[in-house]
Amino acid sequence: MSGKNEEIRSMADLLRSGAKLTDLSCPVCSTPIFKFRSGELWCAKCQKKVVIVKGGEEEQSFEHASRLLFGDLESTLLSKIRELNERISKEGDVDRILKLGEALSVLLENLERARKIERQR
Repeated sequence: MSGKNEEIRSMADLLRSGAKLTDLSCPVCSTPIFKFRSGELWCAKCQKKVVIVKGGEEEQSFEHASRLLFGDLESTLLSKIRELNERISKEGDVDRILKLGEALSVLLENLERARKIERQR
C-alpha cells in the first residue's frame, strides 16, 4: 500500500476511534491535525502528538510536563492497540492470533494503569 493510502487509512482509523478533525495543520508536514477526546492533538502522518504553544508562553511546571508525558504514553498505547487490532483482523493462523491477543492484552492493561495513575494525580 502506498504511503498516501496508508496516511488516508490512518486518518479514517482516527475518525472511527472518535478523534475529531481540527482546522489546524501539523507544523512539520502540514497534514490536518486530529483531536482525541482527551484533548490531545495528533498528526496522522507523523504519528506523533502535536503541542501548540502560543508565542511568549513557556512550559511552566513539572505538572504540565507530566500531563504531556502521560498524553504521549496514552497516544502511543492507543496507536499500538490500533495496529494490533488491524493485524489480528487480517491474521488467519490461530497460534499467531493468540500471540497477538496476548500482546493486545498487555497494552490494554498498561493503558488502564496509565489512566488510573493520571486520574490519581
